[in-house]
Amino acid sequence: MKRRRTRAPWMLAVPAALALAFLILPLVGLLVRAPWRTLPQRLAEPAVLEALRLSLITATLATAICLVLGVPLAWVLARTRFRARRLVRALVTVPMVLPPVVGGVALLLVLGRNGLVGRYLDDAFGITLPFTTAAVVIAEAFVALPFLVITVEGALRAADPRFEEAAATLGASRWTVFRRVTLPLIAPGVLAGGVLCWSRALGEFGATITFAGNFPGETQTMPLAVYLALETDPEAAIVLSLVLLAVSVAILSALRERWIP
Repeated sequence: MKRRRTRAPWMLAVPAALALAFLILPLVGLLVRAPWRTLPQRLAEPAVLEALRLSLITATLATAICLVLGVPLAWVLARTRFRARRLVRALVTVPMVLPPVVGGVALLLVLGRNGLVGRYLDDAFGITLPFTTAAVVIAEAFVALPFLVITVEGALRAADPRFEEAAATLGASRWTVFRRVTLPLIAPGVLAGGVLCWSRALGEFGATITFAGNFPGETQTMPLAVYLALETDPEAAIVLSLVLLAVSVAILSALRERWIP
């Protein structure tokens, strides 16, 4: 049965068109002002390649940390009952609404050389995290983790628990049920959450520049390179922005086909 096409009333169509233009026009401006003739040479510049390499490595490491820590946290929130569950869920989403710079300051206060935990790491093991590549990974994981937890928790809630209950009645331990039944059931959700987490980590700026600084080759990721280039070489900033835009569009296009309705 064919679904009838409905025409939107003008009172909805006009603001919808304005909203679409508001989202698209900045991207059009980026494409129009891009130095297309010198783009290949610009992309091959060592500074661009170094920033891209560092961004890909740190975003991937941050996503790996989020997967290891975030999937169990999502399972706890979705499958267990405890008094502080609402509070924990609210705390998980805090980095999503917190200004990233504030997140960077918070990380400095905890993991800085004189921070609550950082001083013990420095005294006991000689580990100093701020303004290092490790700090970039930590800052990116901090802001990206909620995206993974929320996505995986949603997948767990949508999964049919009867499969897990059937496995448990057959004598499987909780770990075996999680590994052999739950994870395969929520695999698309974990993958979607991982991709969103990676995308957020790739575009992270505020917490990174506050906690890790902006040192080329060590902590200068693509967003930080865009910020620096905008003051000295605007065309380089446009080229770096195009790279980030291309990566984001590619990821969202891949997700749109399978997991985003």
